[in-house]
Order: sequence, then C-alpha cells, then structure tokens
Amino acid sequence: MTRLTSAVRRLVAPFAVLLAVTTASGTARASAEPKAPEDFVALRTVDPTIIQEMRYFTPHNFVGERIDGYRQPVCILTRPAAQALHQAQVELLRQGYTLKVYDCYRPQRAVDHFVRWAKDLDDQAMKSEFYPDVDKTRLFEDGYIAEKSGHSRGSTMDLTIVKLPARPTRPYVPGEPLVPCYAPKSERFPDNSVDMGTGFDCFDTLSHTLDPRIQGEQRANRLLLKSTLEALGFVNLAEEWWHYTYKPEPYPDTYFDFPVSAKSLTNSH
Repeated sequence: MTRLTSAVRRLVAPFAVLLAVTTASGTARASAEPKAPEDFVALRTVDPTIIQEMRYFTPHNFVGERIDGYRQPVCILTRPAAQALHQAQVELLRQGYTLKVYDCYRPQRAVDHFVRWAKDLDDQAMKSEFYPDVDKTRLFEDGYIAEKSGHSRGSTMDLTIVKLPARPTRPYVPGEPLVPCYAPKSERFPDNSVDMGTGFDCFDTLSHTLDPRIQGEQRANRLLLKSTLEALGFVNLAEEWWHYTYKPEPYPDTYFDFPVSAKSLTNSH
C-alpha cells in the first residue's frame, strides 16, 4: 500500500506543479492589465453635466457588437482635454445646449477589432445604416478605418450638441430595420442631438464638416460646435463633423491599450 501511495504521489506531483504554474500565470496575466497614466480622468469627475452615449459599449455601431476593450460606458480623457471640454460645456449651457460624447479614449485593442471587422468582407450587417454607399473593400483606402487612431492617445473625442432640455434617446434593438445615416433626421435612428445632417459615424462625404451640400440649420449646428471647440484649442478632423482633438496633446505619439473602465484609472473618484 505504501509503495502504491508513493507511486501515485510521484505521478500526481508533476500535475500539481503544472496546475500551480498555470494558475499563477493566469493570475499574473490578470494583474498585468495596463493602467492609465495619472493624468487620465473620467469626464464625469470634471463635468458631470455632459451627456455620455458611449456607442462602442453598445451594438449600435458600424460593427454591430460591443467593441473590444469597452468594459464600462464611461468617457476617459487626458485631464487637459477634459477640462477644456468642461469650458466648452459652460459656453453651450449659456445658450441652451449641452455637449454629448459618443466616444473618447479608445484602446488599441478596439482599433484592432475595427481592423479585423474591416477585413471580413462577408460581415456587412450594419452597412445599410453606417456605410450604405461605400464598398467595404475601400474602407482602408478611403480612410474610414486605420490601424492606429488618435483616440488611443487620450485627447480625442467624438461628440455632438443636444438642445436642452435633453430628451432621452431610446436604446437600439439589434436586428431592427436600418436606415441610411444620411437620411432626413426624422427617418434616421432617433438621436436627441441637434440635426447635423448625418448621424454619428456616417461613412460618407456628407460627414465632411464643411461639405457644401450641408446648409441651413444643419450647417449652423456644425459651425456652432466647431467654433465653440476651436476657441478652446480643439482641432476638427475635416472629414468627420463629430471628431475633435485637444491640442497640444500630452501624449502625441503614444497609443494606449488600457481598457475603458473606471478600474483603469489611478484616480477613479
């Protein structure tokens, strides 16, 4: 019996060691999740009045599912960008408007998710709304998708303006009929923002901030957002009316990959 027990122990011991090493390795990986530098903050701690509708935490985006790295629907930015956005909010509140952010800091793993999706030409589930007139084979060539994003540097955000009092926007229901993002506002997916001529993330030249086809109230709304933000140091991406970067950026050459979560922040309160 003693010999048998010893033999069993000799067999079991290596497996126990392997299990311990595997468990320790898994724990190490879990604890090694990257963190944000100290000067990254949750926007709500700088300005809780700015509406947050974090689209990539939801399936209502051009991919059609929650994007990798978005663990909570929170806007994270470098502190200088968040403080400048607060100043823009103060200006707009005086005029009866509020800002609404769709996306802020975006981890590299999310950008990688976009790239994988763009290369999968069979997945066109959200085409009817977000890129109705763009062949998916041209997403890289036309600049709609890239392997790096300024959002990953922490000072870029996608945003719009909402007239006060703000009405809630109903949730998107996966599988519901899709309407082109450049359709009249009354026909597009409902958004409580002012009419900017297209919806957010509309892959179309009509999304160019100063596209001459956008006139009247729609153009005035774009210019209100543009003039308010540019006066405070933000720079608009000419191809996207919703895309702004605060300058100078604290991290102009660094692309971070910590998750979008309060736990990623050193100062989360």
